[in-house]
Amino acid sequence: MSKKVTETVEEIVVPILDDMNLELVDIEYVKEGANWFLRLFIDSEKGIDIEECGVVSERLSEKLDELDPIQHNYFLEVSSPGAERPLKKESDVTKAIGKQVHVKTYEPINGEKTFEGVLTDFDGQTLTITVTIKTRKKQIEIPYEKVAKARLAVTF
Repeated sequence: MSKKVTETVEEIVVPILDDMNLELVDIEYVKEGANWFLRLFIDSEKGIDIEECGVVSERLSEKLDELDPIQHNYFLEVSSPGAERPLKKESDVTKAIGKQVHVKTYEPINGEKTFEGVLTDFDGQTLTITVTIKTRKKQIEIPYEKVAKARLAVTF
């Protein structure tokens, strides 16, 4: 059921975002305690500010009230994906080349399922990540279809 909600909301919000030159990063429809939350993460080349989140929230709320596609009462949250932005689509992965990433795989690669390093290449099939183990740099190739989750990583 929650899959359907996110697909419906995506169809409704994408024209609003396109109109504002914004991009949809992710949608979550989750129950936390007694409450349902509809969370949208949006971004743009120049980043997102609170006013843009407010405008998207307002315009989306009007459409959702009009179409009423969600059964439960819920809280709508619109925000930027933050520094650890998820890499959901191939285009997100391509944009992340040269940046620090955190990748989890469905099955072990060289005995590991979690990798953090610099994404040095992505050809549509394979991510190449340079990880540093102590002082050695090592390149790891991860087949794209084995990626369970990927996001940008913040390093200090």
